[in-house]
Amino acid sequence: MKRLLSYLKPHIGVMITTSILVLLIIVVELYRPIIIGDAIDQYISAPNEVIGEIDVIRRHNFMGVLRAAAIYLGLLLSGFALNALNTWLLQKMGQQIIFHMREEVFTHIHSLSLNFFNTAPVGRLVTRVSNDTEAVNELFTTILVKLFKNSVKILGYAVVMLSIHVKMAFVSFALLPIVTVLTFFFRYISRKAYRITRNKITELNTFLSEHISGMKLIQIFAREKEKYKEFENKSEELFKANWREVMIFAIFRPSSYMLSVVAMILVIGTGSLAVLKGSMSLGTLFVFITYISSFFEPIQELAEQFGTLQSSLASAEKIFSILDEKPEIVNPANPIKPEIQGRIEFKHVWFAYENEDYILKDISFVIEPGQKVAFVGATGAGKTSILNLIGRYFDVQKGEILIDGVNIKEMDTDILRRAIGQVQQDVFIFTGDIKSNISLNNKEILFEDIKRAAEIVNADTFIEKMPEKYNSSVTERGSTLSAGQRQLLSFARTLAYNPAILVLDEATANIDTETEALITNALAKLMEGRTTIMVAHRLSTIQHADKIIVMHQGCIKEAGSHQELLQKNGLYKKLYDLQLT
Repeated sequence: MKRLLSYLKPHIGVMITTSILVLLIIVVELYRPIIIGDAIDQYISAPNEVIGEIDVIRRHNFMGVLRAAAIYLGLLLSGFALNALNTWLLQKMGQQIIFHMREEVFTHIHSLSLNFFNTAPVGRLVTRVSNDTEAVNELFTTILVKLFKNSVKILGYAVVMLSIHVKMAFVSFALLPIVTVLTFFFRYISRKAYRITRNKITELNTFLSEHISGMKLIQIFAREKEKYKEFENKSEELFKANWREVMIFAIFRPSSYMLSVVAMILVIGTGSLAVLKGSMSLGTLFVFITYISSFFEPIQELAEQFGTLQSSLASAEKIFSILDEKPEIVNPANPIKPEIQGRIEFKHVWFAYENEDYILKDISFVIEPGQKVAFVGATGAGKTSILNLIGRYFDVQKGEILIDGVNIKEMDTDILRRAIGQVQQDVFIFTGDIKSNISLNNKEILFEDIKRAAEIVNADTFIEKMPEKYNSSVTERGSTLSAGQRQLLSFARTLAYNPAILVLDEATANIDTETEALITNALAKLMEGRTTIMVAHRLSTIQHADKIIVMHQGCIKEAGSHQELLQKNGLYKKLYDLQLT
């Protein structure tokens, strides 16, 4: 709760203003019944002994009632204006807080290491940024102020009732202990219900995100009915969780209302006897009848607000669980910001994704600036892990990685990654247009740079045929483009950023023979003057490399040029022969 309240610090002036407005609203609400009560007492208090002047007295008292009505109307209008201003201030403040909170969560997610995204479902993260922040919005715009308002209102009613008539006040408070116990019980069970509901919403969103993304696979294997049943089960679990909340309210609200009715009966019965005995005026009884209904209303609201507060706190817990995740890769206190030339050196590197299950074991090699080096080996040999380590997406457990003689742990991570252009096998295309997918909305990359990059990698051959060319729209994941076209866009994107180090991770795996022929020349231009690291299963695509490093079970088994490795008649020769057969 303290962490949530810290978001209010920049808005302390608004909170003070709204608190003052709330107090004024309460004063208006407390004073309204007293105005009517006084008017009733004035109207029926004409002295019976002055028989001849009764009509004059009645007219005088009636004018007093009209004045009271005018004051009452003024109070109503004042209450409306105060409530409107209060609501406007709170909504504006709440939206500003949620805007900054949503930005903070999104920015923090971007700062987390890749290892986090290997275990965190996308649907859960989407729920945190969207659903949970909206649930917290209720806390700032409604709950906190209403909790304050209802607490002060209950206290105000109690003080005013005690000041008017002590005996009647204690009669009104007779059922208060029962209401208090009921409220705390409701708060306890509603908190558990809200937590279950938030978890079920997260599970459903995660399921939806996964299965909508994998819909093609579901249809390929004709698993629609089975997946529908899974969705039905999860949807039913959420239905039951929501129904549990509804039933809690369905029991609490009528129970509170019944107690307020019993309290009203006690007040009317006791007050009527007091009026008949002459120990209390009719106006005072009216005030107490009005107050007793108003007195239990904030108590009921308070309990419901505690329930909504539990929902907001449950959502806040989920949000803070993300914000509490610490990025594994952090910049040093005083990072080195070199002009990267492209010399890469691995010195006795050991690396594992989990514990001591090492993927790379005592890896050492040197790549000179401008060299073209390829890594080959069976699946799981550790080739892609080497590429991930160069960009420092993970940190090594032993040894060190140097670029231009500087340990990458001492470098500014942004500068390091900007110097590395990586083309992956699975190309991700964002919703937008062609040019934004090449530049990634980088303002420093001009349209001329985008077009030049596309021309060099021959991506312009299909872009120029599109209706709006570089402004042509593309859908999520580039579903309207072929695999080859997506890969060509990836090449153009990499070239537009002009990296010093080029990383090709199975970059031609999804490209047909005709498209591969298109980019062979482009690749030569792309690699010119750049340190290039290639990973490929098709050995025919890396025969031109200056050096080929053969990996096996996390170790370097062989290294040399294509011809040198064939002459060694070792592991590389076996891999090469297997692809020829």
